Amino acid sequence: QVQLVESGGGLVQAGGSLRLSCAASGRTFSSSAMGWFRQAPGKEREFAAALDWSGSSTYYADSVKGRFTISRDNAKNTVYLQMTTLKPEDTAVYYCAAREADGRISKFRSEYEYWGQGTQVTVSS
Repeated sequence: QVQLVESGGGLVQAGGSLRLSCAASGRTFSSSAMGWFRQAPGKEREFAAALDWSGSSTYYADSVKGRFTISRDNAKNTVYLQMTTLKPEDTAVYYCAAREADGRISKFRSEYEYWGQGTQVTVSS
């Protein structure tokens, strides 16, 4: 099993930056693919970014490509989401997720077995 705890959310002005962290516990973190999803009020949870078990392959939603960077440190059991040039439309609860099955990237919520509790990101205009 993998347990996930996000941190680093907060209030930031448009154009600013934030770095989210997701601390994982469990023996299988280093072999799990990891993803970040987000959910704005009244909307469905959507994919933002993902990387494979090694961190060598990444994938981004078009809406965040070029502004967000996902990375991992397997020695620290942590995955990060560096967010730059933030926009008001980035306001959402951000969730970290782990895909233990095969360590490959996925943009589909249903393919992630474990989820964190979420961290709020609010971008003011």
